[in-house]
Amino acid sequence: MLDTLKALADASRLRLTAILLAGEFTVQELCRIMGMGQSRVSRHLKILTEAGILTVKRQGTWSYYRAGGDSLFFGAIRHAFEQQLSTIPERRQDLVAVAAILDERRRRSQEFFDRHARQWDDLARTLLPVPDYLPRLLASVPHGGTVVEVGVGTGGLLADLAARADDVIGVDHSPAMLEEARRRLKGQGVRGIDLRLGEMSHLPLPDASVGCALLNMVLHHAPDPPAVLAEIRRVLVPGGLLLIADLARHERETAREQLADQWLGFDEAELAGWLKGAGFGEIACERIGGAPGQEAVLVVQARTS
Repeated sequence: MLDTLKALADASRLRLTAILLAGEFTVQELCRIMGMGQSRVSRHLKILTEAGILTVKRQGTWSYYRAGGDSLFFGAIRHAFEQQLSTIPERRQDLVAVAAILDERRRRSQEFFDRHARQWDDLARTLLPVPDYLPRLLASVPHGGTVVEVGVGTGGLLADLAARADDVIGVDHSPAMLEEARRRLKGQGVRGIDLRLGEMSHLPLPDASVGCALLNMVLHHAPDPPAVLAEIRRVLVPGGLLLIADLARHERETAREQLADQWLGFDEAELAGWLKGAGFGEIACERIGGAPGQEAVLVVQARTS
């Protein structure tokens, strides 16, 4: 308890903790948000991490900090702490800066996919090979009802989804990707799929409007994965099903530049924690190992509670 109180007894560290309750950020991003030098921010991060208030997640050469370490005392006072965040003098400007960082992440992603839409399938297959997980993913899609695929890319799964669901909605933030999806569907002779432009954290769908949502190799591109899961929870009906296929944690640092990956895969416990926090239950995760040269894939199912 004393270590926690000492760590928080500083205006900059209070501010830093408050920022990290809003998401995961690198040291460089935190420097920009707070308008401080790297050595000063790093010193504060070290104190907060050693006190168990923060945790650090290493992804290749990048390190992401987030609130919620192993301090039982901070866990006990966290709710009261969050209720007082508005009293921090710099709170408004910090939230504006956080939003700017997340918007920058989204903008980089959209620009990349708009540029590489035509070559995307070949790029992904060549630069980051994975085992054939799609049969297991598709087998979990329920028959009938409405399915939304979030981040459709070039539309490779849409025809399969249309064969199972009554109605299929595809959402993507890249106009060029949606155009490729339309071209693919036309070539396949598939009609009636509703393609919509939208961000995965702000889906163009009303509350409780779909029975199943699908994220296929999309979450590792998300600027803020927990926010995406919370948004999907919003659009699912009670008892609705979320299906995720994504990369297990890996160390291919080149994926950041070559494929616009924000995250180098995920741990099972990490995904489960985010899902529980977003209001999902009945969480099941299967790890599909790859052959030499391939990265493992996590196939996850969860239901709204």
